[in-house]
Amino acid sequence: MNPDLVSSPLFTDLYELTMAAGYWEHGLEAEATFSLFLRAQPQRGYYVAAGLAPALDVLENFRFDQGDIDYLGSLELFKPSFLAYLHGLKFTGDVWALSEGTIFFPNEPILEVTAPLIQAQLLETCLINILGVHTLTATKAARCVHAARGRKLIDFSLRRTQGATAGMAVARSTYLAGFEATSNVLAGRQYDIPVAGTMAHSFVLSFDSEAQAFEAYVATFPERSILLIDTYDTLGGAKLAIEIARVMAAGGKQLIGVRLDSGDMTALSRKVRGLFDEAGLPELQIFASGGFDEYGVADAIEQGAAIDAFGVGTKVGVSADEPYLDLVYKLVRYNGRDVRKLSPGKETLAGQKQLYRFKGADGCFKEDIIGHRSEDLPQSEKLLSPVMTAGHISQNMPTLQEIRQHLNGQMALLPAACKRLRKPQPFRVSVSPALTAQQQPR
Repeated sequence: MNPDLVSSPLFTDLYELTMAAGYWEHGLEAEATFSLFLRAQPQRGYYVAAGLAPALDVLENFRFDQGDIDYLGSLELFKPSFLAYLHGLKFTGDVWALSEGTIFFPNEPILEVTAPLIQAQLLETCLINILGVHTLTATKAARCVHAARGRKLIDFSLRRTQGATAGMAVARSTYLAGFEATSNVLAGRQYDIPVAGTMAHSFVLSFDSEAQAFEAYVATFPERSILLIDTYDTLGGAKLAIEIARVMAAGGKQLIGVRLDSGDMTALSRKVRGLFDEAGLPELQIFASGGFDEYGVADAIEQGAAIDAFGVGTKVGVSADEPYLDLVYKLVRYNGRDVRKLSPGKETLAGQKQLYRFKGADGCFKEDIIGHRSEDLPQSEKLLSPVMTAGHISQNMPTLQEIRQHLNGQMALLPAACKRLRKPQPFRVSVSPALTAQQQPR
């Protein structure tokens, strides 16, 4: 089981289990379809589907073990006969979903589960949680990649992500969105993601002088040293880095570059670049970290920063400007009958659905139509595909490299106005006449 997953079926809200007990008590065990989608949120022009493979892993291994049953029994809420039923339960249903790395928009189906009602109900919390954190950070990361205009980005978020599982999810999601590496060593091992890191100020402070610290570091890592130069005086640190680089070059080695972590990094980066160029060392790279996200990266580049790569941490790891997704998982069909919710502001679309995407004459995305799964809308691409059948994964899951390539292609086709960081243009999403006609009051 992947380390970023909570594998127990007790990773759920209590009311999922109390509803399941009610269904079981009253014989509601017919086939149901639940649709997972995102309610409208104001700050994003698009979202990136992520987390499908980890979610399917949970579904395929969904089991109540004896310890789970014993704990539920200790709550004195459930009848022994219901607990015996749970002990033999596994997921036997079907799942249709968007491929990871696919661009989508609010109100569109991301995933639909069809299974006996109790099975499908019990999956609500874990699916919202897993797909939510992965999609949230993949979307934030994709915006950073777009803002960086080809400059490298590295995930530095682990120490401030909201828990270990979130830290693993963020490393995976930022990498599939286009980041070059992560500081998270466990994620590097688990997901085969390149790992990267330099030094902290504590390393510099531990030596009698900054020069001694730099010399010690490059002696330890002569092939991949990046020096943190702002512990005392940034420009003074840059001049020391030049001396170190020259000594290394004389020995056939090369200093990779330096990192800035404080101050006016736009202005400092230009001054440091000037020192490097004057010294005949244009190959030295300048890395910057400290409070960056897509807005900070975009502003630094717009102001002419001489920064080659950015370490982005807290604001991406917690998606600071939009720290949650209003994902919902709603019953849309039960026992052969399409059903819908009519609560004001929270209406749902009944029936099993498909998402159809149309392109314009320029090849870019033009419009999405939410339709019934059985429809055939000419000249469109069907975005939902069957990924689980009878409780087993039915597709070969793409690698993270393949997801990166898929998302890169998606971003190239997304209209520029939808990619704006501020006040993006809403993408056109409509409902097909056939699906509209199927919506009944109940």
